[in-house]
Amino acid sequence: MLHGRETWPVRKENEVALQRAETRMVRWMCGVKLKDRFPSTELTERLDVDDTALVLQQNRLQWYGHVLRKDDNWVKKYMEYEVKGPRPRERSKRTWREVVEKDCQACKLNKEDAMD
Repeated sequence: MLHGRETWPVRKENEVALQRAETRMVRWMCGVKLKDRFPSTELTERLDVDDTALVLQQNRLQWYGHVLRKDDNWVKKYMEYEVKGPRPRERSKRTWREVVEKDCQACKLNKEDAMD
């Protein structure tokens, strides 16, 4: 479900939609219906499933470290490229780089930590 999600900026509504889908799948795997009024937290603990937002953050940071370790990588060159001019109206407000920087701040990491 999360394949390739580390390369695009996830909005809050996307995270909520992924969380809801995961909750439905966990309930389906456990054979529990909403009418049973069983807490989702107990079901995720029973299956030992990590939180979707945490997994997304880990995948983004892992991809970011992979990109930074490559020396002559075209992805690294374009990651640091700044587009001049205003953003179109359809464009998302946040960029992938902003999301990764926020993840790095939350985990108290910097660029040098990616080299480990």
